[in-house]
Amino acid sequence: MSRRKKRSIFDLMTEYIEDFKTWAEEMIESMTAERPSWDTRACCLEPLCNVQVTIDEVVVTADLPNTNPESVTVKAAGEDAIAIKAEMRRKLRFDDLGITHRRGEFSSFRCQVRIPVPVDTEQMKIDFKRGVLEVCLPRKKGYEIKVE
Repeated sequence: MSRRKKRSIFDLMTEYIEDFKTWAEEMIESMTAERPSWDTRACCLEPLCNVQVTIDEVVVTADLPNTNPESVTVKAAGEDAIAIKAEMRRKLRFDDLGITHRRGEFSSFRCQVRIPVPVDTEQMKIDFKRGVLEVCLPRKKGYEIKVE
């Protein structure tokens, strides 16, 4: 018959408090890692973006409402990212969004999207319809996967 040592209530409370501290630190870290989706100094908003990885390609979609199609630019920003810039047809203010405690106006969209797999940016295909930008990047073939 094995005897288990009973833990005191103080040990249980200490363990509970340590677990709670760890959880609280993780929550605070996740909240502070987020940043606003605007830059008042540069007068730009960060659009909503989605990255979808398929077998043959990576598709990046960005929501760019109220944008001049001629002003949309997509450039490679290194091997694992693309930069998207677009000018708006009319300026947007915080008041237009129902935010009264801040001041500022925005005239463009800017963002940098990280691509999780190696892609060929030279063969990038761009399509812009009804305020939605779609960038198709073919995946590189024959690259090595590093195993740590």
